[in-house]
Amino acid sequence: MNTPNLGYRVGAGAQTGAIFDEGLRQHMLRVYNYMGVGLVVTGLVAFMISSTPALYVPIFSSPLKWVVMLAPLAFVMLFSFKMQTMSAASAQAMFWAFCAVMGLSLASVFLVFTGTSIARTFFIAATMFGATSLYGYTTKRDLTQFSSFLIMGLIGVVIASIVNIFLGSTALQFAISVIGIAVFIGLTAWDTQTIKEQYAENFDAESRQKLAVFGAFSLYLNFINIFQLLLNFTGERE
Repeated sequence: MNTPNLGYRVGAGAQTGAIFDEGLRQHMLRVYNYMGVGLVVTGLVAFMISSTPALYVPIFSSPLKWVVMLAPLAFVMLFSFKMQTMSAASAQAMFWAFCAVMGLSLASVFLVFTGTSIARTFFIAATMFGATSLYGYTTKRDLTQFSSFLIMGLIGVVIASIVNIFLGSTALQFAISVIGIAVFIGLTAWDTQTIKEQYAENFDAESRQKLAVFGAFSLYLNFINIFQLLLNFTGERE
């Protein structure tokens, strides 16, 4: 009975597992770093625009505001259709551009709500996002079983939001906010688990960077939507 050989195999397996875990940890850290920097870019652009009347008056007092509001949606669709063929460098450049455009769109938040309530809502959203993402990373439960429900909920929230632009219903906006927060919390957990499971140690540097950018993009969208929907409850108007 060759027990030394068995011990070597066990030791080699443990070492391989440790290497994979370290690689996964670095990958997730890269995802969250991209997302964090993206939020900083968005916040700086939004604050700069809202603090400069020469910029926000021409935008939000003309039909140009519709272009600003819909531009992020165009980026989301472009990301969805081009992600398979896009290079890592192109994906990263588009992600930063998207974060800047989102900041332009969110400049109105600084014009409508007080700075204190924006900061408070941001920290509430960050806490909710962090706890949910941690759950998605650590849970052994397969969250894919909820994917159909979450996607249907997302589609419903998008359609209802578009309809309410024309209706202006307070009751409908309240329902959209409640359902939307639940949907994006669920998406945060599911996306985090998906990002974790998509990682493979044998990916080359190009693939790892590209995967990290797309992962950051998904989590960034979830956080921004949670933040915006929470503002309907915790935001104090100027």
